[in-house]
Amino acid sequence: MTVRKKALIIAYYWPPAGGPGVQRWLKFVKYLPDFDIEPIVYIPENPNYPIIDDSLIADVSSDLKILKQPISEPYKFAGLFSKQQSKTISKGIISEKKKQNLLEKFLLYIRGNFFIPDARIGWVKPSVKFLSEYIKNHHIDVIITTGPPHSLHLIGLSLKKQLGVKWLADFRDPWTSIGYHKQLKLTQKAKLKHKFLEKQVLNNADQIVVTSYTTQQEFKNITAKPIDVITNGYDVETSEKIILDNTFSLSHIGSLLSKRNPIVLWKVLSDLVNEQEDFSSDFKLNFIGSVSDDVLQTIKNHGLSNYVDNVSYVSHKEAINHQKKSQVLLLIEINSEDTKCIIPGKLFEYMVSNRPIIAIGPKHSDVETIIKETNTGHYFNYDDYNSLKTLILSHYNSYKNNTLHSNPIGLQKYSRKALAQSLSKLI
Repeated sequence: MTVRKKALIIAYYWPPAGGPGVQRWLKFVKYLPDFDIEPIVYIPENPNYPIIDDSLIADVSSDLKILKQPISEPYKFAGLFSKQQSKTISKGIISEKKKQNLLEKFLLYIRGNFFIPDARIGWVKPSVKFLSEYIKNHHIDVIITTGPPHSLHLIGLSLKKQLGVKWLADFRDPWTSIGYHKQLKLTQKAKLKHKFLEKQVLNNADQIVVTSYTTQQEFKNITAKPIDVITNGYDVETSEKIILDNTFSLSHIGSLLSKRNPIVLWKVLSDLVNEQEDFSSDFKLNFIGSVSDDVLQTIKNHGLSNYVDNVSYVSHKEAINHQKKSQVLLLIEINSEDTKCIIPGKLFEYMVSNRPIIAIGPKHSDVETIIKETNTGHYFNYDDYNSLKTLILSHYNSYKNNTLHSNPIGLQKYSRKALAQSLSKLI
């Protein structure tokens, strides 16, 4: 009889939290028991989630052991000044520097310099106290911390030093090199503290897991500890039979932050609308998720507002339905060196939707590699006007002929179950 290993997973995002941060470990926990790992999840009792999706609760097994402890978060205090502003910042939507009001500048400065590494730092000490007793009494084989928020890795760091327990640190995003760090108005002292804590975590964890090869290479310059890449992935989603949109719909699922604003795309679409009457009649631009005012203003400036359907946030199940019925799926990343390593979780769900992907981002990104490898779409840079216009016209003609679809290859390795098996081997 195989003895199951007990893995204590320390996470912040958990149902009913919505958005991409919850998906990775919700699915790992779902499949780890298939590979002789017994997951135990530790989460905050009273979290301040910016997005709620009650539909995800159905994915949590009734047999799962869940531990909870209270958390005190400054976003609740910040909400006394401006509920909307604090909620927007907690979602990661930060206005362009020149458009920030004094309150937003103040909140960003406080967030960046007084709460290091992030606003959940106050949960570290009480969690270490509670979990150290729990681990001693329940024979835990491995602890796993997942960030962001990267303060959770400090829980792992303390438990490792106190108890010597095996510790796996999972980075869904990088730490000090992530793009928004530059927007937090960090002092030099704060920057150095972030770097110090990052190095401490990377050099004390027994195993590091990252979601991209670029992050793996970055961390290899900081530590000699083993670093494995386990990307995000897709799950088999049951849904009713989907009927494709009648319109030539281009849909973006998820948040569009201020800097995810590909003017080249809006220019191409604006020109096609003005040049081709048929295209103008058929075209629709769908946004399913939060969109910054800066992006909406740029779209308005290009005369496209009348073509936009701004749906805002929907449940994960509804988002999957939107993906499957759209003619073309848009994936947009900030045009920066810092974002080459970012592989949005939705990419993998896009890939199994049977719809062609148009991705726009920095040159030589990990997303570009995966899209080419799986033959699921096309990748463009922010200055690829002619090639982007040619492809959209080609897709439009295929749409008119009812032949628009994708021809993916080699997707199985990105299934959530296959990824959980890879993780189980590290545990």
